[in-house]
Amino acid sequence: MKCRRCRGAAVIELRRHNAAFCRDCFLHHCGEQVRRTIADHDMVRPGERVLVAVSGGKDSLALWDILLALDVDADGLYLGLGIGDYSDESHRMASAYADARGAKLVEVDLPADYGVDVPGAALATRRVPCSACGLSKRHLFNKAALDDGYDVVATGHNLDDEAAVLFGNVLRWSTEYLGRQLPVLPASEGFARKVKPLVRLGERETAAYCVLQGIDYIVEECPNAVGNKHLGYKEALNAIEDQSPGTKAAFYFGFLDKASRLFTAEATAEQEGLRPCPGCGSPTTNEGLCAFCSLVARVTSRP
Repeated sequence: MKCRRCRGAAVIELRRHNAAFCRDCFLHHCGEQVRRTIADHDMVRPGERVLVAVSGGKDSLALWDILLALDVDADGLYLGLGIGDYSDESHRMASAYADARGAKLVEVDLPADYGVDVPGAALATRRVPCSACGLSKRHLFNKAALDDGYDVVATGHNLDDEAAVLFGNVLRWSTEYLGRQLPVLPASEGFARKVKPLVRLGERETAAYCVLQGIDYIVEECPNAVGNKHLGYKEALNAIEDQSPGTKAAFYFGFLDKASRLFTAEATAEQEGLRPCPGCGSPTTNEGLCAFCSLVARVTSRP
């Protein structure tokens, strides 16, 4: 195979682009995809500070590396979730990257700082661990950004992630979620801007990026992800993509171009009536404590 850009020997083929790339041109391709996404969606403006949610996995580390290469003022945020050896290894990978690049890593530890871990929260609430995990991440990513004066929170959601979530939301016609499934969620009172700069790159591309850049990342899936319905959606979409390369991109970007605006009103209505949480001050639609403070109270009050 020949590299489409320089005609040298290719190291990776991207069927949905009908192209192959050598190492340097592939890294350039990844950077250009992120640069284009940031520009097209006005994700980060000159002089703004970005906090990258870093898990130690391929997507978040690739994102942080690309943002730094694009001269974006980007620090990392690692959230310790108390998931045994998995969290220990994730933390090691995130710290190793930050040390190697001389980058700043902000750290928040859920068990140490709040007396809660994801497995314990799952037991207390009798819900799947992913529920407590997602709730904690959303709250603490936003809180860390606001507390430390960051303008933007960037997450490593890639094309495969977004297509799978969209697939699930369409199957159930979860219109309130469809209205918020955008590459950018604008800042509002009590909320930092949230962006997803990797939506033009798939999982295979971020993995290859890390390998070619010499970035170590945690390969294992989170042990709590076993049985997660989104993994099933990914498998279904992968089977379709294998037969028809480019399907995931057409599905996701077609939704953004042609349908997402149809659900904006319902998503906006959900944000009305927000009030400050009496526990932490974060905006909430609840009459009392916000969902995160309620979770902490429920877990820490258990005998």
